[in-house]
Amino acid sequence: MKNHQLKNIDPEDIEDLLVKVEKSFNIKFKGRELADVKNFGEMCDHIANKIKLDNLNDCTSQQAFYKLRDAISAELNIERSTITSQQKLSIIFPRNNRRSYLKRVEVKLGFQLNVLTPPSWQTLTLLSIFILSLIGFFFSWKLAISGITFSLLGFWLSDKAANEIGLETMEQLVKKVTTENYLKSRRNPKSFNKIEIEKILINWFSTEFDVDKRLLTRDAKIV
Repeated sequence: MKNHQLKNIDPEDIEDLLVKVEKSFNIKFKGRELADVKNFGEMCDHIANKIKLDNLNDCTSQQAFYKLRDAISAELNIERSTITSQQKLSIIFPRNNRRSYLKRVEVKLGFQLNVLTPPSWQTLTLLSIFILSLIGFFFSWKLAISGITFSLLGFWLSDKAANEIGLETMEQLVKKVTTENYLKSRRNPKSFNKIEIEKILINWFSTEFDVDKRLLTRDAKIV
């Protein structure tokens, strides 16, 4: 259940997200540019106003779907008409060839999809080892260091070998792509739809910080 509030989010975590925002919208925040921004609405307006591109009243999600569909069809020889918004990603990218198929589609698109994750049991096991290792400092620092090193190496290796898809459908992938690569998702990357920006930021903040979208009003306090 999403129950966090925006004002309780660590400012450093928000800064980390803003780095992703810069990449998606091809903008750059300078110094303490956002220091006077007090609520979510002001942040959305500030970001939208920084995008100095032609404002067109078209749908980026629709364009992202077409781009994804065309790239998948071209690279994986799948009939375009069979690729719908509810198509399962596990079918499009079968496990045996998943990493290579995704790589081919990413090259065609010109950006990474970042949809692969390690199995949940693997992540939980390594996290348990890491926590137990921290507790181990009370008994043997050498054993604790070994456990921490093992778990961190395990996280790195599991991330490199990840082969589970963290999303289920094309619709979910379109939403992710539109958020993380907004301009590259558009037919004309030198344009944007200003009225979409706030909705995208609501989705992003909700997903990243586990905040109920209903709490992300324009008056929601940031500090």
